[in-house]
Amino acid sequence: MKIITLNVNGLRSAARKGFYDWLRRQDADVVCLQELKAQEHQLADSVYRPRGYGCWLHCAEKKGYSGVAIYSRLPVDAVQVGLGWEDFDAEGRYLQIDSGKLSIVSLYLPSGSSSEQRQAAKFDFMDRFTGVLKSLRRKRREYIICGDWNIAHNTIDLKNWRSNQKNSGFLPEERAWMDWLYGKAGYVDAFRVVNREPEQYTWWSNRGQAWAKNVGWRIDYQVVTPAIKNAVRAARIYKDQRFSDHAPLIMDYDIPA
Repeated sequence: MKIITLNVNGLRSAARKGFYDWLRRQDADVVCLQELKAQEHQLADSVYRPRGYGCWLHCAEKKGYSGVAIYSRLPVDAVQVGLGWEDFDAEGRYLQIDSGKLSIVSLYLPSGSSSEQRQAAKFDFMDRFTGVLKSLRRKRREYIICGDWNIAHNTIDLKNWRSNQKNSGFLPEERAWMDWLYGKAGYVDAFRVVNREPEQYTWWSNRGQAWAKNVGWRIDYQVVTPAIKNAVRAARIYKDQRFSDHAPLIMDYDIPA
């Protein structure tokens, strides 16, 4: 099973940059997208409904903002749109499909970089999502939670970690939460199962030639329940083309599609 996750930073923009032509060649089973920056009526064109895939969207109420999507070739038994939180559901941040005993999620965790208020909102989301993550572990299901978590976990996960310790995305509280996620909560960073190398980034600032110099952050993840750890076969970050300020994270699992 091949699963791709990508923050597209505007799905219509990514489409103009060749995203769907590229996707057609990938033969992926599931594709999770974040930051659609579009309403559903703006994505009615067939280009946004790739042939052979079921398509599910959770768009933000605010125009040109947030939103998540999932394309799936798998048979889908159930779909969960949102988390039942009026405030964050209005931003389009959580979408889940269930296929047999496997659930796949497209998640877009808030960024706190724009203001203290948004950082507070990010912490609020993290606090509430802690309960969700605990409840998922109690279910008799396996989960692959794909998306932009907007947190670099360890110093290996961003280039300039020393100068970013007081910046959103690498705050001590955020990193401690990721410690909990991969520690006590029992989830697994699927990418690091097969790739322990440094300078493996999925997002680059638009400032200061960050892309050209590979001054990046690894903030896009496929987070899996423990039983899936041994099914991880390969991982790569696609950088030959740019569809966004993020790069696609592509993972292969030894799970029947």
